[in-house]
Amino acid sequence: MSESGICGATGPAHSQSELSNSELSDSGLVPSLSRTKPSKESSMTARIGIVTVSDRASRGEYEDRGGPAILAYLNEVLTSPFEPFPRVIPDEQHLIEQALNELCSIHRCCLVITTGGTGPALRDVTPEATFAVCQKMMPGFGELMRKVSLEKVSTAILSRQTAGICGHSLIINLPGQPKAIHECLDAVFPAIPYCIDLLEGPYLTTDENRIKAFRPKK
Repeated sequence: MSESGICGATGPAHSQSELSNSELSDSGLVPSLSRTKPSKESSMTARIGIVTVSDRASRGEYEDRGGPAILAYLNEVLTSPFEPFPRVIPDEQHLIEQALNELCSIHRCCLVITTGGTGPALRDVTPEATFAVCQKMMPGFGELMRKVSLEKVSTAILSRQTAGICGHSLIINLPGQPKAIHECLDAVFPAIPYCIDLLEGPYLTTDENRIKAFRPKK
């Protein structure tokens, strides 16, 4: 495991740090755990990271189709304001971890969506990088996405996509093909706004004619 640790902190992930949460927050290594919970009427602009993981795309040898597909989906579904933070990086675990840490800890993205690097190939390491920077894993996202994809193609069983929580950020791994990206996001997006609520992030709203976000009735 790389030394980037949880949300930018040094040391192995999923172990107790020698520093307190307040010390980590003051150092800038992890997002502060004291945020003001946004109201339902909040107009806070959400920051959303979009990370394409591809050796060829990062070298300019292949057109990035995954990142633009995610952005197009967000523009179609979200009605609340958001600012995208796109990245294109090679299949190197330490670089993926670095990008995730930067987006979560420095840019304070409430949501980071990756595309690519979730298969069984030797250089597919996006899930490993996600695990390394997250304090909590959210396996239900990957389970549902695989279930939906398996209804379309039998090789979906080879996908290792997952999701996790890094500080106040939700990280979700998606496959690389635009069609699969669309299908997977349709499956999990209804749960995303409420997850962001629980992480004390901005209040996300959706076009209910397209995707209806689920929030428990109070």
